[in-house]
Amino acid sequence: MSEEKLPAAHAPVGALDPFADPGLPEHEPRRTDIDEKAAKRAERQVSLLFVISMLATVGFIASYVTIDKDKIVDIFFFGKIGALNMALGCTLGVALFCIGAGAVHWARTLMTDEEIVQERHELVSDPDVREAAIREFQQGAADSGIGRRPLIRRTMIGAMALVPLSGVVLLRDLGPLPGTKLRETFWGENKRHGLNGGNTLIINENTHEPLRPEHIIKGSLTMGKPKGLDQEIEIDGRTVINEEYLTEMGKAAILLVRLEPDEIKSKKQLDWSHEGIVAYSKICTHVGCPIGLYEQQTHHLLCPCHQSTFDLADDGAVVFGPAARSLPQLQIRVNEEGFLEAVGDFHEPVGPSFWERG
Repeated sequence: MSEEKLPAAHAPVGALDPFADPGLPEHEPRRTDIDEKAAKRAERQVSLLFVISMLATVGFIASYVTIDKDKIVDIFFFGKIGALNMALGCTLGVALFCIGAGAVHWARTLMTDEEIVQERHELVSDPDVREAAIREFQQGAADSGIGRRPLIRRTMIGAMALVPLSGVVLLRDLGPLPGTKLRETFWGENKRHGLNGGNTLIINENTHEPLRPEHIIKGSLTMGKPKGLDQEIEIDGRTVINEEYLTEMGKAAILLVRLEPDEIKSKKQLDWSHEGIVAYSKICTHVGCPIGLYEQQTHHLLCPCHQSTFDLADDGAVVFGPAARSLPQLQIRVNEEGFLEAVGDFHEPVGPSFWERG
């Protein structure tokens, strides 16, 4: 009786290997491998992508320099959007996309596409393996055709050299240098314009009324601002928002505390106070957070952001936390009408340190 051949579905276990390595398919040359005209056409296409990238980078720089940051355009589907942001996003996106697309197109059509199998080896290679790797690298460089295709090489280098200029141009927003802007606050406006002997009335930030010494209650903080610095101003009979308000308040905000004169440790601090009332910058010298937590018994002022602690009875010195400088004190006095006023500006810059601070 002859043996019947079992169908594949009923073959004995082990007769079929479902995980057998099929091996690499036979290499088929691409059109650009056998047709030089097709290779030249692909070369021109890659170079065109790199050229478009260069033009887009130039467009990015031109847009950044020429388009007003406040200009708004109405674009279908997107609605109203900033013209500058739209232009910068589109040009930079095209520049980066074309470099990537050019590199992919170059690799797919002109670089070698032969599969190379390399067996795994130990992590520490012997000299022979290293020499083989160097030879393979050199062979890969030769197969890429970068030496034989100067058009691609030059346009790629040009595109990659121009793209970083997009980031360099953005550095313009770091300038111009601030000059004296960080050293001057609104408290010095009268002094700079020769008004009121250089002194400025202190206004209660909450009631918007001038402060008298009796308004400063022991054990509490009173927030102050300079007279003339208002959130709303009158222009041509219309009330408008003062665009400089937040910028100026970020430097001019102060807090006032009443201490007993004999609790003040520094003679300079005592001379700059009035009947124990001291005025300090409200801006933390660490990263510029507004300070507002006061402990009456110790006269310590705590910044809620990073817990820097200042002693208001000792020149605003730092007693704890990351702040590196004391709070600047504002010299105050009482005028003839009985209102508190600042004697000029702070004698040092307020807020965090900055690189050109002396």
